[in-house]
Amino acid sequence: MIATRELPRLTPQEYFEWEVQQTLRYEYFNGQVFAMTGGSLPHADIALNMATVLRSHLQGRCKVRTSDAKVGISENGPFTYPDVSVTCDDRDRTAQQFSRYPCLIIEVLSPSTEAYDRGGKFALYRRLESLQEYVLVGSEAKLVDVFRRNPQGDWLFIPYGEGDDVELTSVGLTVPIAALYEDVFLVPPETPAHHQPDRED
Repeated sequence: MIATRELPRLTPQEYFEWEVQQTLRYEYFNGQVFAMTGGSLPHADIALNMATVLRSHLQGRCKVRTSDAKVGISENGPFTYPDVSVTCDDRDRTAQQFSRYPCLIIEVLSPSTEAYDRGGKFALYRRLESLQEYVLVGSEAKLVDVFRRNPQGDWLFIPYGEGDDVELTSVGLTVPIAALYEDVFLVPPETPAHHQPDRED
């Protein structure tokens, strides 16, 4: 995200009215707006696979929304754009500006946003009483980290890797991790070559 510093602080309503006139999408935090930067093609492919699998499973029962749809942490923000969100709450079914009651939020990781997705953004999402699972999906390796809220309100961490079946209890879905990476070409991050000392003959 890139902060838009030249703007004065906006109220939520001013933000909605201003954003519809922009060519980019902007998240909203405490009166400030932040431009959403584009992701890689694998990032986009994985998000589409996730949304497709979920929509097929939930069609007619829940709303599956992609990165063009906002989630509001409260009626007055912050407002974010998750890569995929699922809401089964009737109050969100006819919402026009943002969802307020998602049960599942998915973010596809990228090197520039991973620390924020795991830290600050997860802290925001934990404020959503409706949220049952928060899922982070790797875009450089086949990995899925599921954070699941238990009945006591604690968050459990369940990691999945290549060959595993990913369980999403919030929507009653178990899906092979391979389906989430179908037709996705991953290039692992480059690792620096080990320095080879000069040989003396």
